[in-house]
Amino acid sequence: MTSDSITELLLWSLAINYAILLVWLGAMAWFREPIRRLHRRWFRLSDELFDAIHYGAMAVYKLLIIVFNLTPLIAIQLLG
Repeated sequence: MTSDSITELLLWSLAINYAILLVWLGAMAWFREPIRRLHRRWFRLSDELFDAIHYGAMAVYKLLIIVFNLTPLIAIQLLG
């Protein structure tokens, strides 16, 4: 693979992953109660714990996007 194809792959991956993150954020902002009700069927979670789990998971997901998509993309751009 050439650096151009790797750059294109990383750009698409970055865009798709951030779109997933934004959909998740939107779902939590606008449909929090239905999502909580769905999860309460399976797990005993307080509202605070539910919010903390989702907020923490979004933070980890964002960090993984940065580490595995954005950082290699920047490195390739600096080298090329």
